[in-house]
Amino acid sequence: MLPAERHRRICEALREQRIVSTEDFSRMLDVSQETVRRDLVTLERRGLLVRVHGGATNTPGGFGEEAPFDERSGMDRGAKVAIGVAAAALVRPGQTVVIDVGTTAVEVARALPADYRGTVATCSLLVAAELSTRPRVEVLVSGGRLRSGDLVLSNAQTMAFFADLRADVAFLGSGGVDASAGLTDFHLDEVATRRLILSNTVRSYILADATKFGRVAPHRVCGLEEVDGLITDARPSPTLESGVERSGGVVVVA
Repeated sequence: MLPAERHRRICEALREQRIVSTEDFSRMLDVSQETVRRDLVTLERRGLLVRVHGGATNTPGGFGEEAPFDERSGMDRGAKVAIGVAAAALVRPGQTVVIDVGTTAVEVARALPADYRGTVATCSLLVAAELSTRPRVEVLVSGGRLRSGDLVLSNAQTMAFFADLRADVAFLGSGGVDASAGLTDFHLDEVATRRLILSNTVRSYILADATKFGRVAPHRVCGLEEVDGLITDARPSPTLESGVERSGGVVVVA
């Protein structure tokens, strides 16, 4: 079993049970307890759990660090596909759409109907490549400095691109979504881009699977009152849901 699959199953187990022992993880994954311990160290560093004596417990917050792109792209794939489909269903023909960065954002691009006609603006080369063969989609790509892995563009050129763009709807990736902290991310340069997108778009939605709930990444993008909704794969906590809905936002559960 690949590490990404083990990490996914560990996180799922901790969502179902608050505390899981190393021995139980070992049986569940059919690997040695030493392998489990290494996985727990990695996931704790990313803020996804807290190690305790003999196992691990779920954590509602913490900064941590973002997992490598290759690992994230293989985790919770079904959830990301479902979120992508739900997001694409909100897009209407002829609209100008911003699709942000991240593994879930790529699924939004994939889920657009094959005959979709409209404009998609992005700072993600992965999103642009996904739509490059769509003859009825005009793809606009920002300039900027390239971040490897996610193939994301950011800097003053990216900001200038989005400053001149007025979009109908935007779908924003997330490092974490928390009732108090709001939308947070791991990359400071990309926070400024998201804020600019928010200010120039009629409707904006956060894309976040359930692993992002209650997680706080190092850099705050905005409060929940500044977006029009959250698109996710599972019902969030009452506190998080009411935080979205308090200002008229909606929670879309794929």
